[in-house]
Amino acid sequence: MFHRVSYCCASPKPLVSHEAIVNLIASTTTKTGLKVSAGLDCGQYPTGRAITKKEMREVNVESIGPHEGWAYVIRPRQSK
Repeated sequence: MFHRVSYCCASPKPLVSHEAIVNLIASTTTKTGLKVSAGLDCGQYPTGRAITKKEMREVNVESIGPHEGWAYVIRPRQSK
């Protein structure tokens, strides 16, 4: 998706606000029918929190496509 958003950023319209960025992302489509929804999350989140190796191993990440690490899917954790 970010490739398509980057492509759309070639527009002469400057991204001067969160609203402009969210609207750009939300208007992104592809010829194959991808439609994107977007919204601004104004939540406050702690910074500086380190992720443990155990937590990192528990992330359900699957590489997709021919270039490992370039494209991936993060799926919900499996219930234990």
